[in-house]
Amino acid sequence: MKVANLLVQDMVLPDLESRERDEVLREMVGFLKKSNRIGKEKELYEKLLQREELGSTAIGDGVAIPHCKIKSVKDPLIMLAISRRGVDFHAPDGSPSHIFFVVVSSPENPSLNLQILAAVAHLVRKADALVERMLGSRDAASLVDIIREEENRINE
Repeated sequence: MKVANLLVQDMVLPDLESRERDEVLREMVGFLKKSNRIGKEKELYEKLLQREELGSTAIGDGVAIPHCKIKSVKDPLIMLAISRRGVDFHAPDGSPSHIFFVVVSSPENPSLNLQILAAVAHLVRKADALVERMLGSRDAASLVDIIREEENRINE
């Protein structure tokens, strides 16, 4: 499974404005609502926040993968958001998070959810200078291209 095959350009928010964890979650949920990708904005925000309260979804190296399961979602949603300033997402390495891969899936297909999370984690671990390259890009198309290039390189 490749992240670039799941992520579409209109699901990329290249400039997060928010500076605090909860506000970042709210901004990303608002973006999904405006994109007509979700119906229940409050439910999604609360589920993402609940997941963060269980333990941070920041995996270190400037990346976080906020995720949750919602019954109203048939096909998984993958969103990418970039924070130029960085946000304290309580990463294990103490570094601010700049890259956010949001994953929302159905509770009826937990294995698919795990496959997506594993694909994102694999990309982040194996890619060279992923965060730096993404922070140097300003538009959705080039951000998706960076992911595609890295996945192709990793899987050669």
